[in-house]
Amino acid sequence: MVQAKDIMTKEVITVKETTPVSEVAQILTEKHISGVPVLNPNHEVVGIVCESDIIDQTKRMHLPTVVNLMGYIVFLESGKKFEKELKKMIGLIAADIMTREVKTVTPETSLEEIATLMAEFRVHSIPVLDEKNLVGIIGKKDIVRSLAH
Repeated sequence: MVQAKDIMTKEVITVKETTPVSEVAQILTEKHISGVPVLNPNHEVVGIVCESDIIDQTKRMHLPTVVNLMGYIVFLESGKKFEKELKKMIGLIAADIMTREVKTVTPETSLEEIATLMAEFRVHSIPVLDEKNLVGIIGKKDIVRSLAH
């Protein structure tokens, strides 16, 4: 059975929470990768920035629908969603635009579980953690490469 440790990239390119978005975009482009884990000062994974997070900065802003009822403004949509979207669009550093709910796996996670996570949650990169230590990363290309062998 193929496991994460068999297909992961061991030399992981990472960024800090304070890394400028422009620098993250340059890293993704130059290294031909789709995402980078974001590390806090303790070198723990606290997020991930993918190409889609950067693309989100240039999309059109969706303003929430509101209704004026007798002088009261009522939001028909989640104000938190709008706030999160706005913060991503104007973000200057990795911490502003990163996805905080990072899907991770262990070195022993099976290829099938990894593929299922990627498909169900529509993620392109999954960090591999041993305890809290980042030991690798798996991208869709790694899975495709392993299936080609």
